[in-house]
Amino acid sequence: MLDLAGELHRWIEEGRDFAVATVTSVGGSAPRGPGAALAVDAGGTAIGSVSGGCVEGAVYELCAQALRDGEAVRERFGYSDDDAFAVGLTCGGVIDVLVTPVRADTAERELFRQALAAAARGGAAALARVVRGPADLLGRALLVRSDGPAEGTLGGHPGLDRTAADQARALLDTGRTGTVELSEDGSHCPGGLTLLVESSVPPPRMIVFGAVDFASALVRAGKFLGYHVTVCDARPVFATPARFPEADEVVVDWPHRYLRGTATDPRTVLCVLTHDAKFDIPLLTEALRMPVAFVGAMGSRRTHADRLRKLREAGLTDRELARLRSPIGLDLGARTPEETAVSVAAEIIALRRGGTGVPLTGATTPIHRDLSETAA
Repeated sequence: MLDLAGELHRWIEEGRDFAVATVTSVGGSAPRGPGAALAVDAGGTAIGSVSGGCVEGAVYELCAQALRDGEAVRERFGYSDDDAFAVGLTCGGVIDVLVTPVRADTAERELFRQALAAAARGGAAALARVVRGPADLLGRALLVRSDGPAEGTLGGHPGLDRTAADQARALLDTGRTGTVELSEDGSHCPGGLTLLVESSVPPPRMIVFGAVDFASALVRAGKFLGYHVTVCDARPVFATPARFPEADEVVVDWPHRYLRGTATDPRTVLCVLTHDAKFDIPLLTEALRMPVAFVGAMGSRRTHADRLRKLREAGLTDRELARLRSPIGLDLGARTPEETAVSVAAEIIALRRGGTGVPLTGATTPIHRDLSETAA
């Protein structure tokens, strides 16, 4: 549901009735992971996707039916050997879907409104819903924020809400969406209940150091991938909002000083495009000792070798240096700033999702990996 927070928050504020189909689990080569959603309003308007097209028609009908009945429903979609055009995932995967009606008479409507509002404005919140269990609990929801008590109730045993809130907060702290197995009495032992916890956290940061032409293209790629993008350069003549209109912020400061004082987390991506030792060495000395997701630096192989030598002289260990992605990007034969930005973005995605970066043609590795094991 939070996958479509912006649109669904608008729908709920407009007083629309709608139903949301949310992927709760996947198996095999499923195209989208848990949390992916498709919604249908009372007028028949549809937004989102649960499968990239394979079963959208059938899920649309389930949403329409749930909207009429007012009842949550679970459904499984898998591969159809007999008819590739029948309802099934022709890619060979399996997805489980929970369809939840959000009508004027839905008890959780106000809770959903608050969850969607928090997610739409980029706040930290988690929505936990019962996706497997007794019929009277199916679809019941709990809203957990980064601070403060949980809101709503899953019903059932008094200890269930407390345990579910603790589990949801643990996933929220890491920005992950996933499932939790609990017993109906709220104990941690896997039992009769499965909860889907959807986490909404502020977008991850991409900090691009070096206000160069390549940076402009990388800013656009970063925004396309959903990052909050900052450009930092010590030279005020180059680091201007006019040169980087799509950046969320442009900072004039020495790169290492700015990095030392700004907020980062394990999802942060650092791209060093300055290609100048007086900026690179102090900056990378800081960056490679920080718990961030990606540190990449532009430069030729000769520049990279010289950079490694200077970083060792600055005291970095081999383990710290092994985190440096340099020369930055995958080997796509890129020449232009735009092609280089695609190359860098591809390496970031591959590292984030556990990809190999090799062509899929002729490869035997899975196309769709287990998204629950990757960073959010």
